[in-house]
Amino acid sequence: MAADELVHPRAEDLEVGPILLALADANRRRVVAELAERPDEERLCASFDLPVSKSSRTRHWRVLREAGLVHQRDAGNGLHMRLRTEDLDRRFPGLIRAVIAAG
Repeated sequence: MAADELVHPRAEDLEVGPILLALADANRRRVVAELAERPDEERLCASFDLPVSKSSRTRHWRVLREAGLVHQRDAGNGLHMRLRTEDLDRRFPGLIRAVIAAG
């Protein structure tokens, strides 16, 4: 793995605790809900309108990635993100839909 490659947990290593902790924050739930609207699309991280500083955004992205909720890709001109829908539905069927519905 390259030094600048982003680390993502394997699907079989996803745990509900870190996922729920990540989703406890309203800004992160909002990002997940927006990604869930178009699960096959990848979005530029900068495209999310969050009322927080750039450093806070960076932390939110890291928390979401390390919990296994999103996959991030560094394209050189920006960081792209997509929801790990298949992995999440396989490990925890209905969890993301339930959290978003509880909104």
